[in-house]
Amino acid sequence: MSDPPPTAPPAVALHAPLTTAASPSAVATTQPPPAPAWLQGKWHVTHSTLPMWRSKRNVSITYTPLPDSSPPKIDDLVEYQGLDADKLKTVHGVDTPVPDAHGWAWDWRGKGWLVIASSRWEVLGYGDEDEASRDAGAAQTQAANQRQWVVTYFAKTLFTPAGIDLYSRHKDGLRSGTVEAIKKALAGMEDEGMRKLAEGLFEVKLDDARKD
Repeated sequence: MSDPPPTAPPAVALHAPLTTAASPSAVATTQPPPAPAWLQGKWHVTHSTLPMWRSKRNVSITYTPLPDSSPPKIDDLVEYQGLDADKLKTVHGVDTPVPDAHGWAWDWRGKGWLVIASSRWEVLGYGDEDEASRDAGAAQTQAANQRQWVVTYFAKTLFTPAGIDLYSRHKDGLRSGTVEAIKKALAGMEDEGMRKLAEGLFEVKLDDARKD
C-alpha cells in the first residue's frame, strides 16, 4: 500500500494589525473574528519574534472564557519552561476585548502581583491545517488533537518590543507547509513594519519534557 499523499498547506489570509491602524475600520479582513469558544483551550507557541521566548521551551497559552462577564472576558494562562530547567513557570492574566476592534483584539491585565502589568494583543489570522475541519465554524470549541493555527500580534510595551507569535492547537506544533504559508503571507503584507518584524521569526522549542 502506498503512503497517503502529503496534506496540502492551508490557505493563509492575514490582515494588518487593527490596533495600530489610523482607522481600524479601514483594515480589510477576509474572515470573521474567532469566537472565544473557538479560541478556548490550550495553544502551543511554535514560532515567535519576541526575544523573551528564545530562552524558553514548551510555551503554551490556555484561554478560558469567563462566564457572566461583560464585556466577555477570557482567562489567559501562559506556561513555559526554561531551556535548561524542568520547573514549569506561569503567567496569569485576564483578556478584555478592545473597543472598536470588532472582536480581533484584546487587552491583557496581569493577575496577583502582575496586576500592574498590561499589554495588547490581537489575532491577525487563523484556520485549520486539515481540510475536513476547515469549515467547522469559528463558533465551535475545538478538540486538543486537532490542527488549528493562529497568528497573533503583540503591541510594543514599556518592557517588550512588538512581536508576532504562531500558535498550534497540536502538541507537535505546526506542519512545515503551514509555517511556510504563514511566512509567505506575512512577507506579502503591505505594512512594511510587519514585513520587517516577520523576518525575525524563529522556532520556539517544543519537546517531551512537559507532560500535559
